[in-house]
Amino acid sequence: VLELLYDAKKKGGGLQNSKVKVSSWLGDIRTYFPKTVVQIMQKDAMERLNLRQMLLEPETLEQIEVNMDLVTTLISLSKIMPAQTRSSAEEIVQKLVNDLEKKFKNTLIQAIKGSLQRSIRNRHPRFNEIDWTKTISKNLKHYQANFKTIIPEKIVGMGRKGSGLKHIILCVDQSASMADSVVYASIFAATLASIKSLKTKMIVFDTQVADLTHKLENPVDLLFGIQLGGGTDISKALIYCEKLIEKPNDTIFILLSDLYEGLNQVEVLKRMQKIKASGATAIVLLSLNDEGKPNFNQYLASQLRLMDISCFACTPDIFPELMAASIEKRDFKIS
Repeated sequence: VLELLYDAKKKGGGLQNSKVKVSSWLGDIRTYFPKTVVQIMQKDAMERLNLRQMLLEPETLEQIEVNMDLVTTLISLSKIMPAQTRSSAEEIVQKLVNDLEKKFKNTLIQAIKGSLQRSIRNRHPRFNEIDWTKTISKNLKHYQANFKTIIPEKIVGMGRKGSGLKHIILCVDQSASMADSVVYASIFAATLASIKSLKTKMIVFDTQVADLTHKLENPVDLLFGIQLGGGTDISKALIYCEKLIEKPNDTIFILLSDLYEGLNQVEVLKRMQKIKASGATAIVLLSLNDEGKPNFNQYLASQLRLMDISCFACTPDIFPELMAASIEKRDFKIS
């Protein structure tokens, strides 16, 4: 089993010419090796034995171990995938989606709903926004007998109708180096879209811009609507997203990118500054994966920090707290 992968040239073997052999080999490695080792061997096979092309065969997919590398590879192959392979590929992607939702969905929803409730408290209400019943109740201890009245220490306001609605715009770089981040972002975007108090949009880009907001109801369709690879034109994506900002003070704009701009870096900085100046909360995530250690354009990242725009890598488990802090407009520190 090991020779077929790691000693193929020496032995004159390999898997390239036999569908039966590759299916058998994939079954064997699952039998003889633990799951973590199987995932490494599958990844090596894609590079050494052209397993990437073999993934277009349903027989191969039935034997493969589901993991992030496999899913990102399938997404990158989606545009050339034969119809008979598509359903098997969708089942694999659905398995990973289910696993990630079990890990993160409830945590994200709870964090968002809690932050929304806190954010609509009206601490400095106008006269017509005062909740008189609660104000009187909370200030009864401040009754002044001499004046026969209450002098309130705290005035309780009512949240204005619709004041809890927040707009989330996720602008996601779909270059190949951002593959894991794109998958996590898609799961989180679909979850955010399910919360009624949020208006969520998801934009993906390379040298072109695609609005995938209409696919947020189905994370699998969303992932297959993404085309990993290609060049990068961040400024074009920012120009598009600027037009989506309807209520800046209630908008959280997140650019998920390694910042390797293919055209005009100065224009990227100018556009990000404009978004921040509008009153929107602007955040740049350099990665959204388990390692949280991206390879990124250090020049652009440092310039964004000088503009007081949050710019850092983020592991998926931290993302719910990031969103909660952004909604409440409080500082968020990441180690």
